Amino acid sequence: MKKCVIVSVAPIRREPSDKSEMVSQALFGERVQILESQEKWSMVKMEADGYEGWIDNKQLGVHHSMDDSVMLCNAISQCTMENGDSIFLPSASHISSAVKCNTDQTDWDGSSIALESCARQFLNAPYLWGGRTILGIDCSGFTQLVMRLNGKVLPRDAYQQAECGVTVNFIDEAQTGDLAFFDNAEGRIVHVGLILRQSLTDVHIIHASGCVRIDALDHEGIFNLTKEEYTHKLRIIKRIQ
Repeated sequence: MKKCVIVSVAPIRREPSDKSEMVSQALFGERVQILESQEKWSMVKMEADGYEGWIDNKQLGVHHSMDDSVMLCNAISQCTMENGDSIFLPSASHISSAVKCNTDQTDWDGSSIALESCARQFLNAPYLWGGRTILGIDCSGFTQLVMRLNGKVLPRDAYQQAECGVTVNFIDEAQTGDLAFFDNAEGRIVHVGLILRQSLTDVHIIHASGCVRIDALDHEGIFNLTKEEYTHKLRIIKRIQ
C-alpha cells in the first residue's frame, strides 16, 4: 500500500516510538510504501530514495495520483490548500496543481550557477541530525536536497552518496557543484559538502556543520574560518551527473 505525507514535515524514526531517534524526515506530499503497519506507527520506504523508518500514522494520508504535482523549490513557501487553509511548506514538498503558493517558484536547472544559488539559500540553517529542511538539516540531507531541487537523485546518507557519480582525482580539477566527502580516523565517510569554486586557488565548501556555512577547502580538507583549524579530512570528490 502507498500513502503520502500530509503534514509539512514528518519525522522518520528508527523505532516506532516518539522517543526514538529521528533518522530522517519526510516532506509534504512525498509518497511512501507501507512495509509494516501497527496501531500508531507504520514502517515505510520512501519512494524517492528508498530510505526506511517509522512514521506516525496520523501524519500519513491516502495516496492520490500526483501526475499533476509540482515540487516546491524555494527554501520555504506559504501555500493555500484546496479547502482554503494556509500552510508553510519546505522545499522539495510535492503539491497538487490545485494548491496555490503565494510566491513564484525558482526553477533550478542543475547548472553550476543554479547549484550554488540553490545551496546558498540554506545558509545559516541550523544543523539537525536527520533534518531535511531550512529549519534544521544535516550534511547529507543538505546535499541530497540541493541535488534533488536541481533534478539529480542521491541516496540519503553520506557514505551512500559517495558511491555515486564520477571521481574527480584532484581538487584542482573540482568544479562548483561537485561533492566533497570526508572520513574519520577509522576511514568511514561521515561528512559531505558541496564545492564552490571561484578561481584556480579560491575553493570553498558549503556544508552543514553546526549550521549551513561556507569554509575554505584544500587537498587536506575543510579549514574552518571561524576556528582557524582543519575540522574534516578530505577523502574523495565526486561529480554527480
